[in-house]
Amino acid sequence: MKLTKLRFSSFFKQVPLSSSMSPVRLHASNPNICADLADFQAPVSRLVDPFEYATDYIKLQEEFCHIAQKVHSFLRSAFNTVAIEKEKIKQLLLEQEQAGSSNQLASLRRSLSQALKQNAELRTRLNRIHNESTLSEQVVSVNIIPSPDEPSDQIHVGIPLTQQVSNESRLSMSESVSEFFDAQEVLLSASSSENEASDDESYVSDVSDNISEDNASVADSISRQIQNGDLARGVFRNGRRSCLPAPSHDTSSINLWNVLRNNIGKDLSKVSMPVELNEPLNTLQHLCEELEYSELLDKAAETEDPYERMILIAAFAVSGYASTYYRAGSKPFNPVLGETYECIREDKGFCFFSEQVSHHPPISACHCESKKFLFWQDMRWKNKFWGKSMEIIPIGAVNVTLPKFNDQYEWNKVTTCIHNILSGRRWIEHYGEITIRNTKSSACICKLTFIKGNYWSSNVNEIHGFVMDQEGKVVHRLFGKWHEGLYCGIPPSAKCVWRPGQLTSYLRDARKAGRSRKTFLSCFAGSMPTDYERYYGFTRFAIELNELCPEMKDLLPPTDARFRPDQRYLEEGNVEAAALEKQRIEELQRVRRRYNDENNIKYEPRFFKKVIDSNQRERWVSNSTYWDLRKSPGFSKLDYLTLW
Repeated sequence: MKLTKLRFSSFFKQVPLSSSMSPVRLHASNPNICADLADFQAPVSRLVDPFEYATDYIKLQEEFCHIAQKVHSFLRSAFNTVAIEKEKIKQLLLEQEQAGSSNQLASLRRSLSQALKQNAELRTRLNRIHNESTLSEQVVSVNIIPSPDEPSDQIHVGIPLTQQVSNESRLSMSESVSEFFDAQEVLLSASSSENEASDDESYVSDVSDNISEDNASVADSISRQIQNGDLARGVFRNGRRSCLPAPSHDTSSINLWNVLRNNIGKDLSKVSMPVELNEPLNTLQHLCEELEYSELLDKAAETEDPYERMILIAAFAVSGYASTYYRAGSKPFNPVLGETYECIREDKGFCFFSEQVSHHPPISACHCESKKFLFWQDMRWKNKFWGKSMEIIPIGAVNVTLPKFNDQYEWNKVTTCIHNILSGRRWIEHYGEITIRNTKSSACICKLTFIKGNYWSSNVNEIHGFVMDQEGKVVHRLFGKWHEGLYCGIPPSAKCVWRPGQLTSYLRDARKAGRSRKTFLSCFAGSMPTDYERYYGFTRFAIELNELCPEMKDLLPPTDARFRPDQRYLEEGNVEAAALEKQRIEELQRVRRRYNDENNIKYEPRFFKKVIDSNQRERWVSNSTYWDLRKSPGFSKLDYLTLW
């Protein structure tokens, strides 16, 4: 410090003070200077001690540096604080996010734990009921009609109904409380078709399975012809094809918008679609496909209780929709006017025929005869395109007669909707209400509601219904899903009335192929064939509908749908030829229609006639000539229009 003072003292001795270095300026630049300087009244000309001014300058400099250090320290501290708070906020947000995920995971775990606990309780209850049940002593009685190259005696097969309670029996209604419904059944569906049956002697029990397959003949008017082999001339076959000749065509490259954009809100029955969108079946064959579970009608014909009969009729009405679940990607061919279809199922004991009786509006009529029931309907459809979906609205009624009880049941059909027509995964749903009445008796009535949902809804494909007496009291409650099964009662004690899957065809095929019991059970686990996704989503019954064996060619009328070339080409995988034939057949129909209009010719169906029922509604019913003409003189000796 002394050295510094000496340096400044010598400096100021050599350099005179400037007039600007006044006490006033020093005071202004540094307010900490002693107040005495401000009151100093010495004359301006007087010189102040230079050492005193040097000391004040040093203080100013030191004070400035001190303040600068403080500001620097403050800014650094503030910056660090902001960075720390930022990290804290990020950490807090991350912890909240993790906490939310943990809460969701914990909630899911609790829900899963509760579901497993409920599942275990239901399994325990099911095991207890099984242990108390005496059903294991019962058998299913099945009569199998032998093929022509085998002995003529019918083969009687008794199948024990031993219950199977195992994890291998899986139910596709996994989220439903109906997972374990009844001790009298094992729930098997298409989802378990690849499940191998257990080695014990467990078989499947079902209301739809407990039927007798002795219905080898049909109604009295044709039963003798079947017994004598006249209808098919001895070509009844138990072995039918199990696969289509070719897989379905890829339709991803088809731009439907170009076809449909000018028809939003309109009836699409007059719009010609690309053949790639078709499946190798037509609407007449679809009517026959509704009889896939005709065993339910056979069972109803043997059931004394009118309420139980109504339940079986309701199950049959629902079963007709099951085959559509995997069929949203394609549509059936539209029959041309005068086109027919015949189906004789000796294994089911019925004879079916259908005819396209009108073109505008399109009306398809069918008639089926069996020893135990009569089935007929005339149906017309309105198709409407709504931009993203297409509605199919059926108009008409389905009729079933059970001669044994003089019952005649009648019901309507529900609306069908195909979603995601233009893009995305197409899916199909049915919604509306079915009312089933016995027109010969007012003892009971049945109502079924097909619930309308959406793709993400939990109640997609669900059905609720009831059977009530003439006083309006509910006698039975029904529920289920139209593609999985129908149940009667209240869960978990409800009883399965029907489920997709069919005993007769599987037992027949297993016997013909000499398969083991284990293989048979594996086949019976589901009604869908192998690789059904590649083959239009057809069930085994649908695969058989368009089969044309050589022996039947001379017996069928030339108007039968099996002879339709565009449909046959598509089945064989020749899409180009199918498209050309489809255009040609449609043009032939236009030419015939113009000719009839110009000459005032009214078309008359060959095998059906129009009648007016008691409610003044037009109906198309059989004129009872098909089977007689088939026998004599034979369709090959009759004249027909050239349809293709």
